[in-house]
Amino acid sequence: MDHTLLRDDAWADLRGEVAKLCAQFPGEYWRKLDAERGYPTEFVRALTEAGYLAALIPEEYGGAGLPLSGAVAILEEIHRQGCNGAACHAQMYIMGTILRHGSPEQKRTYLPEIAAGRLRLQAFGVTEPTSGSDTTSLRTTARREGDRYIVNGQKVWTSRAEHSDLMLLLARTTPRDRVAKKTEGLSTFIVDMRAVRGKGLTIRPIRTMMNHNSCEVFFDNMEIPAENLVGEEGKGFRYILDGMNAERILIAAECIGDAKWFTEKSVAYAKERHVFGRPIGQNQGVQFPIARAYAQWRAAELMVRAACEKFEAGLNCGAEANMAKMLAAEASWAAAEACVQTHGGFGFAEEYDIERKFRETRLYQIAPISTNLVLSYIAEHVLGMPRSY
Repeated sequence: MDHTLLRDDAWADLRGEVAKLCAQFPGEYWRKLDAERGYPTEFVRALTEAGYLAALIPEEYGGAGLPLSGAVAILEEIHRQGCNGAACHAQMYIMGTILRHGSPEQKRTYLPEIAAGRLRLQAFGVTEPTSGSDTTSLRTTARREGDRYIVNGQKVWTSRAEHSDLMLLLARTTPRDRVAKKTEGLSTFIVDMRAVRGKGLTIRPIRTMMNHNSCEVFFDNMEIPAENLVGEEGKGFRYILDGMNAERILIAAECIGDAKWFTEKSVAYAKERHVFGRPIGQNQGVQFPIARAYAQWRAAELMVRAACEKFEAGLNCGAEANMAKMLAAEASWAAAEACVQTHGGFGFAEEYDIERKFRETRLYQIAPISTNLVLSYIAEHVLGMPRSY
């Protein structure tokens, strides 16, 4: 089944190589991890050694120097092959904040180590229990004392914190009542978790319906060297936005990959499964949900491409990135629903991998931003409607 866009796919060779790597990690590998709530160490190591997790790092620092569309191709293909990029995708979208706003010394210190696989940058400390997606209301504070910052607070849904060496952290350095705009007074830091774990940093896993390695993170007078501040103090919200737009686009790509996997499963089963002497795919009741989901993800795929083009051109892609994420998440969920319905009871059997992928793709209706918040963004910032409360 040819799912390429109408114009030539510039990343066809890259997709092919990613597919070969993923073939080494079949369904059995992921089912075992899912049952044990384990981390895909071998898979992440293979991606690292192949250079895929350093795709966005410039060549001068040991990376591939690919544009965002290259990272999109990598993550989409991982999911299309039935694997899951959630264990490592943060390294790609966090990278943008350091690349665009990190100091030359920070880039020289961290990027070559990340590119070589000696350091993992997987944890993104933004969301808090009381603020959720209302980033400007976060309560974690970082207080400057001489050549260091003292951090206190809590983050939640900080995925991969147990398996990461570095965290990109957003904390308030100026009280909210002392800034003119609520987006001011927030600062971004690179946290070397190896140095502070057990010394002001506590990580607690959160068990969820999918194996996503989510955690709560607690800061109790945790010390960060002042040199780990990214960019200017108080400008962190703007820096994080760069990572958020990339995050939405890359998550959308994963959803497209999921949708392709579900659709291929659905079509194959609808052709081979015979009931009452004929293939079930001969029935329009089976055909139509699959066909509708196919149309949905093909349309979402175009929005992902549009968002990528604006991001790579250095233009404001907030609208396109959010719409791409929403449309792709809805498309992958439609494809997942159609796949389960097509397989009937077998869709719930572990050996088919459908129920695992079904749980995994459901997450993207909520994370990294919920569908309702995307709609609110479009209404207010694109259509100019009154701010909702």
